[in-house]
Amino acid sequence: MTSTTAASPVLEIHDLRVDFRLAATTVHAVRGVSFSVAPGETLAVVGESGSGKSATALSALRLNPEPPCVYAGGHILLDGKDLLTRGERELGRIRGADLSMIFQDPMTSLDPLQRIGSQVAEVLRHHGGHSRAEARAAALSALDEVGIPDPERRYRQYPHELSGGLRQRVMIAAALVARPRVLIADEPTTALDVTVQRQILDLLVRLQQRHGMAVVLITHDLGVVAETADRVVVMHRGEAVETGDVHDVFARPEDPYTRRLLDATPRLETAG
Repeated sequence: MTSTTAASPVLEIHDLRVDFRLAATTVHAVRGVSFSVAPGETLAVVGESGSGKSATALSALRLNPEPPCVYAGGHILLDGKDLLTRGERELGRIRGADLSMIFQDPMTSLDPLQRIGSQVAEVLRHHGGHSRAEARAAALSALDEVGIPDPERRYRQYPHELSGGLRQRVMIAAALVARPRVLIADEPTTALDVTVQRQILDLLVRLQQRHGMAVVLITHDLGVVAETADRVVVMHRGEAVETGDVHDVFARPEDPYTRRLLDATPRLETAG
């Protein structure tokens, strides 16, 4: 967990409303959600499945499929510029460079037919300004930074040749190789066993502290929130029902849903 910062927000979401207009109905997935995150700060967005937290996260990079997704209102501001008004070409320059994302399942996010080193280097090649040799060197450095052993050998391997934990580290390397100012981590440890989950979370904390980036952590795990986040947004049925400092929200939850969510969290009690 980082120290709460007084810096100006780098990413701001104001009154965001996201609909999915299907053939027979319209799903109001996000209903007027607002929050912000500053450099060096970790903001957790927490809620049960279907609460709208992932739809909110994907909206920040405009990755919800349009259609059926329709941005029905609100603003997503990166350094004061509204991403909802930007064209696809400009968004392509922003994704990965200024604003990056780690997805839940690296096996479905990584290209199974492309070597992992090429996939990490491709981020820099896409954003220009790097020769093939420079991008390769930066990718090797990124693989080493996220704790992948023997990065030269791993660079040449394919995703199926790596364990789940190593694949997730590759995803983190790809997300950070261009040094984005905002990292969105959408349930980054869901598919991993408990020991590897701890390693990945510790890695994210160290990398954030090293690079001073803002982190938006999407999760349903309140234990993870308590250990890693500065502030928390609690979502329920597409709405942000409570926002505040993690310690304040956990110690004195105001919304009934937040209290139910906390009460449902397993606790290790010691008799006597």
